[in-house]
Amino acid sequence: MKFTPLVGRLEEKKILENALQSPKAEMVSIIGRRRVGKTFLVKSVYSDKIDFEITGIQHATRQEQLRNFMLQISKYSGGSFPLTEPKDWLGAFYLLSKFLELKRKSGKMIIFLDELPWLATHKSGFLKGLGWFWNSWATDRHIVVVICGSAASWMIKNVVHNKGGLHNRITKRINLRPFNLAETEHFFKTKKLNFDRYQILHCYMAMGGVPHYLDEIEPGKSAAQNIDAICFSENGLLWDEFPKLYASLFENSEAHVRVIRALAGKHKGLTRKEIVENSRLPEGGGASTVIEELLHSGFISVYQPFGKKKKDSLYRLTDEYSLFYLQFMENNRQEGPGVWQQLSKTQAYAAWAGYAFENICLKHIPQIKKALGISGVYSTYSSFLKKGSDEEEGIQFDLLIDRNDHVINICEIKFYAAEFTIDKSMAMNYRNKIATFRETTHTRKQVFLTMITTFGVKNNQHSSGLVDAELTMDDLFGG
Repeated sequence: MKFTPLVGRLEEKKILENALQSPKAEMVSIIGRRRVGKTFLVKSVYSDKIDFEITGIQHATRQEQLRNFMLQISKYSGGSFPLTEPKDWLGAFYLLSKFLELKRKSGKMIIFLDELPWLATHKSGFLKGLGWFWNSWATDRHIVVVICGSAASWMIKNVVHNKGGLHNRITKRINLRPFNLAETEHFFKTKKLNFDRYQILHCYMAMGGVPHYLDEIEPGKSAAQNIDAICFSENGLLWDEFPKLYASLFENSEAHVRVIRALAGKHKGLTRKEIVENSRLPEGGGASTVIEELLHSGFISVYQPFGKKKKDSLYRLTDEYSLFYLQFMENNRQEGPGVWQQLSKTQAYAAWAGYAFENICLKHIPQIKKALGISGVYSTYSSFLKKGSDEEEGIQFDLLIDRNDHVINICEIKFYAAEFTIDKSMAMNYRNKIATFRETTHTRKQVFLTMITTFGVKNNQHSSGLVDAELTMDDLFGG
């Protein structure tokens, strides 16, 4: 089998290596969305050192999970361990402890429990069994227990914040996120994909940085051709991924999908109250739970507008694939080959590309700060929105970086297929917007207009003296 190297994940790899080298027992929790590479990370770092591994079976009964557990013990023992059918999870973990005692391994033992939410079904007693195993046996041994799950909110509530036998037992945590642009570029290079950064950006805008999605991209095809094959062909991996994605992560996922759909239609974002109204969620704890679960899982993000209170915070859909699916795939998947190359010439494409690029910039704030030379300056970031009235137009800025050195970078984000040209009318508009911002916020800080574009801003009489800093997509690929 061809070996696939681990790309990026330097911090996460170090956490797992430190757990293995630690003189004490370690319980490591790994949380991350479906297909982000959690299992691959563990197996890449620990390889053949794993002494016992089990993956939960989705929608299986407790008895089926228990049988799977014992089959795995039999597999790892080479068939030498009696295949006893335990009545409950306490019995199963007791048998696991006996199997591990017989191994008498000189190095640190590694136990890997994958897709924990599927193992720990309602009233199954799995978490009690795991708590007993850790507290009564593992904690005094030279062992690493890795627990892994895609349902981030479930993992946080039931394991990280467990109030029973696992209370405060997690010793190390990994929240595995999709690749950023630099990691995506590195990943493509390992696959011998000779894409320039504009092509990479297009793939990222449609699929995000989910490694399993990106692994489908083939050399010799353009970004558009790959998107066409992966998203719009019945044989493509992402053709029917959307309904599976949310159902695999959340119970009663219909409510989560309603929130995602509501946010997909409002690029400026929605307040919590507006989300409840637009998605027809019941007001109260249920709505808060759904929103928090989507936040924990990385599908949506929340931003506090400049000068506003927390209750005015705006939520945005920032999962690239979900936005792309709802914008283009849902109603066009039956159109046949070449549909994406047709859709990419429409006005809807231009609107989507602008919003998708904006979201990518918001996910790469450290890279933006580095390019501006302010990595060491404490700063906060936000958006700015002033609603219009009958007397005056409203204004909006995509990104503000409010710095501790008495400066605010007002960032205008523009996705364009060539150099971006500022004409006389546009220059006047920018100047008026900045003046309105100063007047509305009463800020005494220096304001710098910062342009973030794909290929830069064309230098002319209108940009000169207006644009204080200029970043391109290349800066987003910074380490």
